[in-house]
Amino acid sequence: MELLTARLKLREFVEEDWGATWPYESNPDVVRYQSHGVRTPEESRKYIQDSMATARESPRRIHDLAVVLKEEGTLIGRCGLKVTDAEQREGALWFILDPSRWGKGYIPEAAEAMLDFGFGTLGLHRVWGDCDPRNTASIRVQEKLGMRREAHFRENVFLKGEWCDSLIHAILDREWAARPRR
Repeated sequence: MELLTARLKLREFVEEDWGATWPYESNPDVVRYQSHGVRTPEESRKYIQDSMATARESPRRIHDLAVVLKEEGTLIGRCGLKVTDAEQREGALWFILDPSRWGKGYIPEAAEAMLDFGFGTLGLHRVWGDCDPRNTASIRVQEKLGMRREAHFRENVFLKGEWCDSLIHAILDREWAARPRR
């Protein structure tokens, strides 16, 4: 599977990719709002292996792709979409990016391609994202994508030694189709 944008290629992971993902996955600032903590090299390698295994499942429900700069061929992050409820045609979106690439619009570009895939190829009806309300960058990405805030759950998850809130943003297939294209 491969998705192309103006600047990016979203592709399946290969085992060697752990060497590119581990530097940002081991950065406390990057994983501050992720559900996982700082990863060791072994944990990054295991994540990539697990992602590769989900790509072979049938039916495939998890599409976790490496975000690569087309010109350089450099892996800079990942963007994923999980079919959370096939019957209801619902999916969940996620993303993470190397901090040296923050603020350049790469994640909205990657996530837009992933949503096109989700609504087009997968035929999803609704896609949602979950983020910590303190993660203003993730909120901005979801808003740029046309996702609207649906819920604010108070202290609904205990992560990294503290109770955390969750913001849920979502978009419907018809809203995605009607939005102005970038």
